[in-house]
Amino acid sequence: MERQFTEEIESLKLGEGETFRGEGILAVTKALLQSGVSYVGGYQGAPVSHLLDVMVQAKDYMNELGVHVEACTSEASAAAMLGASVSYPVRGAVTWKSIVGTNVASDALSYLASAGVVGGALIVLGEDYGEGGVVAQERSHAYALKSMMWLLDPRPNLTTISEMVERGFELSEASNTPVMMELRIRACHVQGTFTAKNNRAPAVSTRNLMEEPAEFLYERLAHPPAIFPQEKKKSAVRLPAARKYVAEHRLNETFSGEESSVGIIVQGGLYNNLVRALQILDLANAFPDDRGGCRIPILALNVVYPLVPEEITAFCTGKAGVLVIEEGQPEFIEQDIATTLRRRDVQTKLHGKDLLPMAGDYSAEVLVRAIARFLAQHAPQVDTSQGARWLERVDGSRARAAQALGALPSRPPTFCVGCPERPVFSAMKLVAEDVGRPHISVDVGCHAFATFEPFSQGNTLLGYGMSLASSAGVGPLSARRPVAIMGDGGFWHNGLLSGVASNLMNHGDAVLVIMKNGYASATGTQELLSSPPEEARAAAVGKSAAYADRTIENTLKGLGVKWLRTVYNYRVADMARALREAYTTPEPGLKVIVAEGECQLERQRRLRPQVASRLKAGKRVVRTRFGVDEDVCTGDHSCIRLSGCPSLTVKPSSDPLKADPVAHVNNDCVGCGLCGEVAHAAVLCPSFFRAEIVQNPGLLDRLLDRVRGRIIGWLQPA
Repeated sequence: MERQFTEEIESLKLGEGETFRGEGILAVTKALLQSGVSYVGGYQGAPVSHLLDVMVQAKDYMNELGVHVEACTSEASAAAMLGASVSYPVRGAVTWKSIVGTNVASDALSYLASAGVVGGALIVLGEDYGEGGVVAQERSHAYALKSMMWLLDPRPNLTTISEMVERGFELSEASNTPVMMELRIRACHVQGTFTAKNNRAPAVSTRNLMEEPAEFLYERLAHPPAIFPQEKKKSAVRLPAARKYVAEHRLNETFSGEESSVGIIVQGGLYNNLVRALQILDLANAFPDDRGGCRIPILALNVVYPLVPEEITAFCTGKAGVLVIEEGQPEFIEQDIATTLRRRDVQTKLHGKDLLPMAGDYSAEVLVRAIARFLAQHAPQVDTSQGARWLERVDGSRARAAQALGALPSRPPTFCVGCPERPVFSAMKLVAEDVGRPHISVDVGCHAFATFEPFSQGNTLLGYGMSLASSAGVGPLSARRPVAIMGDGGFWHNGLLSGVASNLMNHGDAVLVIMKNGYASATGTQELLSSPPEEARAAAVGKSAAYADRTIENTLKGLGVKWLRTVYNYRVADMARALREAYTTPEPGLKVIVAEGECQLERQRRLRPQVASRLKAGKRVVRTRFGVDEDVCTGDHSCIRLSGCPSLTVKPSSDPLKADPVAHVNNDCVGCGLCGEVAHAAVLCPSFFRAEIVQNPGLLDRLLDRVRGRIIGWLQPA
């Protein structure tokens, strides 16, 4: 796993009155244990991976409490775990990255929301929205509205976040409805403290088993005819119960302000951004509270669905104007508030997307501009000149930077140094020069970096594990076979059924490349069904541990794949031959190339302690490095265009007759050998050399070094 949580595991054990220090998502983990959760599941994905990762690593402590923790194979299987809370009074929590994960889990969530729950059910969503997001820019709010599940959006501080976890379970039980809690990237990683409570061992747990199953009650099944009264119960019973709980326990927070003629209603998750904007406008201090510190009254919605009409009406009545700050589109909250005000004949002027952008992040700069315009309309007596001067400085700095720097080259993300997936795309680029460029369906994962330079490969990207399925309509219409790229994580998540099984059933003729690096690498190297076993990792000194497992190959053979090759990624020439054969063979049916090469990050983490141990014991250690002989290098840089490795760069030539810079391998090199392999496969040039750095050399090493030194000395000019 990418990160070890030794210190964090200890912080999970803190008791009543002790201070928890850490980041937001780990505060959620601690709050789950304080809430007496019985089971936790989920699927890895930033920014909520740490919630599940730390619990998996804290297996012994979870067993001590009796909490069942399960790393699920998809978000759908995680959502289905919450079925335990439909029939039993047990609290369960699941987590995944949204919006993509919520899309995958939507079937189970619909049935869960229809049947309702008797035990608290909490869904912790990593709301991957905004500039730092890496998925389609949509919101989980639509799912909450569609299925009538309540949605929490807590203020980004650890006290509120942990409190909303506990209140979320209570809200779920009070209204018999699953509750979603969304946490943006900044909220997940915000640092802070909160006062801990004792962890609660659940009444029903792995240590206190249920003797009998739940009684059969047909009305708890999301199945006709039970679904029809369930639909009525959502609005007639559960919704009023939820609103009552939210109001009575004051889950939403009101902050007073002296400018009572105006007000701001904000999603809890955007509260910190709002306060920063008000500070810039000189309208708030850094820590406003319900006793003051802010000139503009604020209603912070820690529960964004359902809204409580009485709270909205009480806040808006008597104000000339209210600004609703709601990130993303469409404006669900603003529309809900507008409906409430009109139905209750409250004539307060409502603003939102008329002053704010419909889409994108609401940064402090965006909010300063919108609030200034809002106050100019409804509170012109409020001085916003300090904000205007700040905006002028921002615009000036931006203009000066643009003038000084000019047009900067783009810096696209790329593969890690030594990544085993890069040589596959080098081989694909070489083969395309010979047989033509095919349609390439890419997938979610590390391999998506091949869509950037220097590879620039990919025509469609339609979801995790969906690459082969997305080429189903292309193949029959193309002269060349389409090629799909998929990681082993995507293969097990969705690709096996959506892609491989569908292609075989429909007698498709496509090429599938599966990157078998051994882990769900892009999310932090979590383990998969096909991850190499511990003994294989321990034995794999200086080679790939992923090769030891044949689960993917055996599964493909069992499904009926006839054309199957496993190729070691770093042998670029071998990979190119396999690709060329797959592209051109007359044999019909699905062609699968399993590109085997262990994730370089995981490999380095595994080898580092082994190497340190050998060095400490005085044993011989050999480290491989590659370099470029600048006397031989012609400076055409084809190696860089075909490799793309960050450790392969350029430097000025020391030869005054060579005007162009020459290729250079810097100290980041991990000795994967790709640069030399590409040069060999493409027959580019002989400028690459391989060197072995020997630590704790033996007698033979020392003797060979002397002999080589003498010979080189004789060959050197006098």
